[in-house]
Amino acid sequence: MLGLGLTMSREHPQESLNVPWPDLVKFVRQLGHDIRNHLNAVELQSAYLAELAEGSEIKEEIRHLREMVSEIGASFQKLGAALSTTNPTLISYTAADFVDDLKQKLAKDFPNEDAKVSWEIQLKDEKLQIDPQLAQQALLELFANAFRHERNVKGITTKVYVDGSDFVFELHEPKAKFDLSTKNWGREPLRQIGQSHYGLGLNRTRTIIEAHGGKFAANYERSTSTLTTRIILPIAR
Repeated sequence: MLGLGLTMSREHPQESLNVPWPDLVKFVRQLGHDIRNHLNAVELQSAYLAELAEGSEIKEEIRHLREMVSEIGASFQKLGAALSTTNPTLISYTAADFVDDLKQKLAKDFPNEDAKVSWEIQLKDEKLQIDPQLAQQALLELFANAFRHERNVKGITTKVYVDGSDFVFELHEPKAKFDLSTKNWGREPLRQIGQSHYGLGLNRTRTIIEAHGGKFAANYERSTSTLTTRIILPIAR
């Protein structure tokens, strides 16, 4: 069972507390729920203040305050979604249409980075049994992760093709320096934590893909300095 190991005090250096992952998820989601309730109260109070305010400058500052509160609430909502149980609702979807939808969503969400992505698509009329929204979230996270960690990247190659009875999606990222192990790629949540990012994206992608009966893996080729992330989904018969 995946858990969180916490080292105890100096008086008991050998002791550790292993918190099961489901319990940690439950705690974080409840914490987020409680904080959002407080934020909702702040939002209501700020709306009331906006009605009482008379000066334009004060009204503008209150508007900024409400925007900040809204952003905090959205962050906790996103965190809760990253920890949520994956229960896809599968429907038949043409693979080519799914990729086309993904490209459009990528251009909308990442207008400044979209031009850096080149596509090599070899599809015909293959169909997938997927939850289009969840599957799209999983693949978009790969692009978001690539853009976030390589801000100066000049080009990312995306290959989409059919291999036997499998739909294959590959993301090739140039990485001059890469010293992470890909053995447990997407299986180590909370390992890489930074501001507003908690190391949950790849884990979420993996759980979504596996819930679709697919496979998720990565490999770094030192000879070409390229990190290749591969997603495999079964083609609907």
